[in-house]
Amino acid sequence: MNDVQKSKGVNNKNSSLFFSVSFRVIFIINLISILLLYLTFTFDEVPPILNRGIQPATFPKGLLILIIFLSSIVYFLSLKNPWKVEKQLPKPFYITLISFLIFSLICNYLDFFLGIATLSAMIAYFWGERRILYIFIVSIIFPLIVFVFFETILGLRFPGGIITNLYYNF
Repeated sequence: MNDVQKSKGVNNKNSSLFFSVSFRVIFIINLISILLLYLTFTFDEVPPILNRGIQPATFPKGLLILIIFLSSIVYFLSLKNPWKVEKQLPKPFYITLISFLIFSLICNYLDFFLGIATLSAMIAYFWGERRILYIFIVSIIFPLIVFVFFETILGLRFPGGIITNLYYNF
C-alpha cells in the first residue's frame, strides 16, 4: 500500500496534516474562541454616560481575537517543529496549576495586586528563573503594568484589598 501511495505521489505528511495532535488542539481552542467571540456580540451596549472606559464587549473581543491569532501562529510553527509527545506532563505544569489556586486564594482574601505579584514570582521561579533580583522585578513590574492597563486604559477598578485600598484611599 505504501509503495502504491509513493508511486502515485501521495504525501503522508500532508495527508495527516489535519489529523495531527497540534491541529486538533488548535482547532478546539479556535472553535471555543470563535463561539465565545460570537457570544460577545450579544452583550448590551452601555450608554456613554454610564460607560467608564471601553464598552463591556470590547476587551473580550480583543482578547479572543488575540487568542485565535496566537494559537494559529503556534499551529503553523508546529508544522516546522512538531510537538513532542510526552507520557507524563512536566512538574512545572502541576506547580503552575497550584500557583493559580494560591493566586485565587490571595485575591479573594487579601489583595488582587498582591495575588498577581505572588503568581508572577512563583511562575518565574518554578519555570527556571533563579536570579532573585529578576524574580523581584517581575513580581513588581508585571502587576504595575496590569494595574495601569486596567485602571487607566480600561477605566476599571481593582477589587478592594490591602494594597489597592491604600492606593484608592490616598
